[in-house]
Amino acid sequence: MDALRIILQVLLVMTSAVLILSILLHKGKGGGLSDMFGGGITSSIGSSGVAERNLDRITIVSAVLWGVVIVLLGLLQKFAV
Repeated sequence: MDALRIILQVLLVMTSAVLILSILLHKGKGGGLSDMFGGGITSSIGSSGVAERNLDRITIVSAVLWGVVIVLLGLLQKFAV
């Protein structure tokens, strides 16, 4: 059980880092404070390239994996003897 817990904790740290980085790499969608003062005018509103779609996929997969690891760690904690 200890080996599984350590593996899950390492996986949790790795998925947390990937999730943080992938969220921070996303392009802003507008509506922020700079838009209120006239900045942030973009010509390709609503269009996303291949890189943005792949970043979306990476973010979703890492978020789902992060959630599964959290649930598994919780179950290990609950049923630990």
